[in-house]
Amino acid sequence: MGTVDPMSYVPDPLAVPPVAGLTVNVTCCTKAGEMVLFAFMTMLVEALVGDTTLAEVTPKLEKLFAGWKAGQVPAKNLSTVKLATEPVVYILDKPGASQSVIVTGNASLPANTPQEIAIQAMNDDLGGAFSSRLNMNLREDKHWAYGAGSFFWGAHAQRPLFIYAPVQTDKTKESLVEMTKEINGLIKDRPVTAEELARIQANETLSLPGSRETIGSVGFSILDILQYGWPDNYYDTMAGKIRALKTTDLDAAAKQVIHPESLVWVVVGDRAKIEQGIKDLGIGKIHFIDADGHPM
Repeated sequence: MGTVDPMSYVPDPLAVPPVAGLTVNVTCCTKAGEMVLFAFMTMLVEALVGDTTLAEVTPKLEKLFAGWKAGQVPAKNLSTVKLATEPVVYILDKPGASQSVIVTGNASLPANTPQEIAIQAMNDDLGGAFSSRLNMNLREDKHWAYGAGSFFWGAHAQRPLFIYAPVQTDKTKESLVEMTKEINGLIKDRPVTAEELARIQANETLSLPGSRETIGSVGFSILDILQYGWPDNYYDTMAGKIRALKTTDLDAAAKQVIHPESLVWVVVGDRAKIEQGIKDLGIGKIHFIDADGHPM
């Protein structure tokens, strides 16, 4: 995931750090630097959830943070990036690996798009739930993977869409074929069915109460509202909006966020066993990279 993320952003993917960071960032970090980074990361958005009131907690927070001084916040470049002009494949060699990890994706829409409810429902059909097309194909039908799926990585601007499958080495080529079939099918010849939509709606609405059982869960829900600029009643209206979805809404969402012609593929596995099969498929130009995404 950390390797394919920056690859999804063009024209200069290597200028984007992986989501997990780089080795050099860890080896050169000092204790003081860690504390500054922690303070910077945790002061962006705060939410307090518990048995208290605003009137009770405000003076305590003002006292606690009285010594904090305003500093210069680094500007972030959140401009829209272009999609890749053609599919590309990166192979990361892992000699002796018993399985290959296949990850693909492209830069997608921000989380505050008006179609977010439909986008998440569409993703449940593709790979966001156990009963998704990807998982039912590669795990339940083919038995080539313990699990396969897809998700959107949270971000303020364009989010990367990740589609992944860790598969047995000798089925790497075949798994790529099946993943491509499921991706293309959703936006072309196999649109969302009424049965699939009904299952998604039931799963998403009936799971809402359990997803707010802990204070932590409530807190993270509030943080999502603050970070992504959603309306305060986002979760109050969520169930109704899910129930109102039509199959055509999910079909439209798929076409908005999935771009087969711009997918970036990363395959981690035993190069000696998987390279030729990947070449035979002709998915895109093949590059070889190290664990930090640098060319070999």
